[in-house]
Amino acid sequence: MSAVTESVDVAVPVRTAYDQWTQFEDFPRFMEGVEEVRQISDTMTHWKVGISGVEREFDARITEQLPDERVAWTTTNGTNQAGVVTFHRLDDRHTRVTLQLDFEPQGVTEKAADKLGMVDRRIKGDLERFKNFIESRGGVETGAWRGKVDRPQP
Repeated sequence: MSAVTESVDVAVPVRTAYDQWTQFEDFPRFMEGVEEVRQISDTMTHWKVGISGVEREFDARITEQLPDERVAWTTTNGTNQAGVVTFHRLDDRHTRVTLQLDFEPQGVTEKAADKLGMVDRRIKGDLERFKNFIESRGGVETGAWRGKVDRPQP
């Protein structure tokens, strides 16, 4: 299993950054290689991705969601991945968005890309594009979901 942690500071309030992140179907607008995300239910999403000629589809379950604080997920099929994005208020108009991702590279190409730091760079780029996306909108999110998903108890 490999792990990546990257952060970006965005010039929007924490609520705006969080609300935009909950709009999963907008992810293709700023995430490289993400072709489509469909929200199936409050806790399930279906993803279509294409990276370096490799096409994949998988489902992900939101395992925890606390408004203005965090969204955590894990895949349920197709690829082995889990992560969390957290939102840290820096001041009234600035937020630090931190993404932690644990994933299992599949195949020689993905393993090589991971070893060469390409996954880290891709995630850093995705966060920079998220920053540009939300800031270019004048700090206005495309929508919001303020529901709460409690972490499963062991």
